[in-house]
Amino acid sequence: MIPVLSVTSECVPLVKTGGLADVAGALPGALAGHGVEMRTLLPGYPSVMKAQPDATEVVQIENYFGGTAKIRRGSLGEAVLYILDAPHLFDRDGSIYLGPDGRDWSDNPIRFAALSNAAALIAAKGLDGWRPQIVHMHDWQAALTPVYLRQMGVQDVRSLLTIHNIAFQGIAPPDLMGRMGLEPQGFTRDGFEYWGRISALKAGIVYADKVSTVSPTYARELMREEFGMGLQGVLSDRGGDFLGILNGIDEEVWRPPYKAPTGKAKLKAALRAEFDLPEANGPLCVVISRLTAQKGLDLLLDALPSLLGNDGQLALLGSGDGRLEQQYREAAARHKGVAVHVGYDEALSHRMIEGADAILVPSRFEPCGLTQLYGLRYGTLPVVAATGGLADTVIDANPAALARGVATGIQFHPVTAQALSAALEQLCALYRNPKVWARCTRNAMAQPVGWESSAGEYAALFEAMTAG
Repeated sequence: MIPVLSVTSECVPLVKTGGLADVAGALPGALAGHGVEMRTLLPGYPSVMKAQPDATEVVQIENYFGGTAKIRRGSLGEAVLYILDAPHLFDRDGSIYLGPDGRDWSDNPIRFAALSNAAALIAAKGLDGWRPQIVHMHDWQAALTPVYLRQMGVQDVRSLLTIHNIAFQGIAPPDLMGRMGLEPQGFTRDGFEYWGRISALKAGIVYADKVSTVSPTYARELMREEFGMGLQGVLSDRGGDFLGILNGIDEEVWRPPYKAPTGKAKLKAALRAEFDLPEANGPLCVVISRLTAQKGLDLLLDALPSLLGNDGQLALLGSGDGRLEQQYREAAARHKGVAVHVGYDEALSHRMIEGADAILVPSRFEPCGLTQLYGLRYGTLPVVAATGGLADTVIDANPAALARGVATGIQFHPVTAQALSAALEQLCALYRNPKVWARCTRNAMAQPVGWESSAGEYAALFEAMTAG
């Protein structure tokens, strides 16, 4: 078994703000059957400490980034969980990233430098009679780990950085270097310096042995200026050490209560009743998303007439940009075919995907995306922008795919309101053809969306990293 330490700022079922948590929670179990023993390091947020009351102290560290810290051992399903119990950094109410004012906690660079440093300490000295051969770091919050490994002189532990969303880069002013435990000689163009500031994500890209992202298409996109967000050159310089491995989903958590899409009828009726939507002849579409421009939900507002004009309906669950929240509330007030629930409800999201005909994911960029995978699993046809993991996971219902009987959804490009309108028109046309619609929904449910294939790719990568 290859021992691997996964370092993440969130992980289901303990703490979640996005898809990163789903991936971090699923990987240890998915990799266990591929010869990988993955243990996870997670900050000791209040929700984590409450859920792990029996976690035992393994080590105590004095004067650790402004206070005393402990590393505790708990459990993540059948796998081992390590918790960085540092109350001065993580014992806070509200969001794990944001303060009461809706802005990033001012000490986020310190908080997650501590997480990265703890990972490096475990890799350097071992913990609990166990020492990893590889540290698998997720996003900027863990990306300083290879810097600390280098500073500690650790040469026999490999590192992999997975970028889930390059938009978040862990930027900090240079005067925090001392408090972050970073040696100033690394503050160079070839190190973790980025336009006069510290970039944790750039540090990980530069210093990790391998860098991955969560879909092959997103990996190619990140080397282009319009997607790379200033780091496209650094990623291009990594050459063959930068790759894309597609995410999967936990098929036990996301298991349809029916074996064929025809089993949706009662669930669809119940969903309409829950959202107070009337009967209609067109498709019932759902959106489950953060309400942001990245997710293309401003475009959907402009494209709604194409759906509603074909007797289609929209039920939306999400929160985010206040202006978008208000605009969707106003759309629901104007149109009987639109219903909106501002907020997030995990159980409701399951009921929506179970009962809907289609799920809309019009993102301007999407590293992998999970909601379209949930849609496929439930025979809920995804309508997606042709970008990132959306392009990698949905087979477009173009004439060739329809002729071969392999389509699983609809892709549209460019990512504009006009192209989305055309995709919604196409969706409604497919829905009016029961035979073609049935074939597409059956194809969707048959599409492999679990972790088996991707876990094999990670395991092969880990084996290659430890063979050298």
